[in-house]
Amino acid sequence: MTLPRTGSHTRCTDQDTIALVRQLAEQYPDKQIAAILARQGRRTGAGNQFTAHRVAGLRAHHKIPAGPIRPTGHDGEMVTIAQAANELDVSTATVHRWLREGFITGEQITPGAPWQIQLTDELRARVREHAPDGWLPLTQAAQALGVARQTVLHKVQRGELNAVYVHNGKRKGLRIQVKPDQVGLFDNHIRQEAQC
Repeated sequence: MTLPRTGSHTRCTDQDTIALVRQLAEQYPDKQIAAILARQGRRTGAGNQFTAHRVAGLRAHHKIPAGPIRPTGHDGEMVTIAQAANELDVSTATVHRWLREGFITGEQITPGAPWQIQLTDELRARVREHAPDGWLPLTQAAQALGVARQTVLHKVQRGELNAVYVHNGKRKGLRIQVKPDQVGLFDNHIRQEAQC
C-alpha cells in the first residue's frame, strides 16, 4: 500500500476548478464565485459544495488575490444584465433578447457565470424614445430588403445595417435604417449570382 507523502493529502480541489476560481476572482466576489461553481456542479476536494467561506479559503491557500470590484456606469465599463437594463430603462428580458438577437454583445466567462455587457455611449445612443425618420420596424425592413427577419438581425449584428431600439409607448422594438440602395438587396444578390 502506497502511503501519502508527509504533509500531503488526497482531498485536493481539482486543478480545473482552481484555474476557474483564479479567473473568476478577477471580477467576482467569493459569494458569487461559490454560486457559479455550484451551478456547474463543482465540489471542494472534500466533496463539499462551495460557499463564500470555502472559496475564500481556496483563494488564500493558492494565493489567489481577490480582484477589484469594477465600478459601474462609466463609458465602456462591463456591467451585469440587471445593471444594463436599469441604465437603459428596459427589462432584463429585453437585454437577454438583445444578446440572443445580436443587437448587443456580451461575455460570459464560464457557463453559469453572469453575462457582462459593455455599456458605452454608443449603446446608450442606440436605445431611444423615438426612431429617426424613415427607419423601419424589423418585419418591414425584412420585406423592403427582400430577406428573412433573421438575416436582418445577422446584418445588424455584423454592423452592416444600423439599428436602434425604441422603448417608448406601444411601438417598442427595433428600427432598422434601410437606405434606397439596399432595397431589393436579395434580388440584387440573386442577379449577381446568375451573372457568375
